[in-house]
Amino acid sequence: MNSEGRGKREEEREETHATLPEEVPPQAMSRRRALVVLGAVPLAGALALGAQQSQTQTRQTHEAPNQPARDTRRPAQSPKKPAFFTQRERRTARVLADDIIPADEKSGSASEAGVIDFMDHNLSREDTSPETRLAFKGGLRWLDTESRRRFGVAYAAAAAAQRHQILDDLSWPDRVPPALTQGAAFYARFRDMTASGFFSSAEGWKDLQYEGHVAVREWKGCPQPALDKLGVRYDDAK
Repeated sequence: MNSEGRGKREEEREETHATLPEEVPPQAMSRRRALVVLGAVPLAGALALGAQQSQTQTRQTHEAPNQPARDTRRPAQSPKKPAFFTQRERRTARVLADDIIPADEKSGSASEAGVIDFMDHNLSREDTSPETRLAFKGGLRWLDTESRRRFGVAYAAAAAAQRHQILDDLSWPDRVPPALTQGAAFYARFRDMTASGFFSSAEGWKDLQYEGHVAVREWKGCPQPALDKLGVRYDDAK
């Protein structure tokens, strides 16, 4: 090999060694040092690629990267779709339930306590008998028919005094005319379910002043006004 070829190979060898972070004899290079050197190669490539992309892309200066969502509020829940009642039946049931348990200074009305949803859920369950479903649907239809017969409008559209007139005729079993016995039977079942739904709700607990699941540190006995109303005394139990 001539002197010119040997000089060229020595120059290439020097350039190759110059790319290492520092001159280290191969036999003295530890495993940790080898990993550092090898890791520097992809890192340098990534830095070069990032610099190139930053030159070719134009970022808006008024907007930071990874912008948060424009509106992070939870979407409004859609109204619960009735499972048993039709819209007309639900309207009649709501007015009837509120006639049974209206709002007062102690609590809200039956419908405000969620009684209609309670009924709708229970009447749509698989274990509810077809006879019960038929009784409620037929009873609501009967109530509208009776209101139209008396006042010319459906029950929900009648005045409060007109609605209460119908309910007064249905409320006392021993006074119900024979023509209204079926309506009275429906009203009794509807009234029971209304009370069940209301007094099992938070609104009903407040109305009863129920304080269950609360530790009683000191039991002072039944209040005296309650004992007087019942006509009993603690001494009678001895």
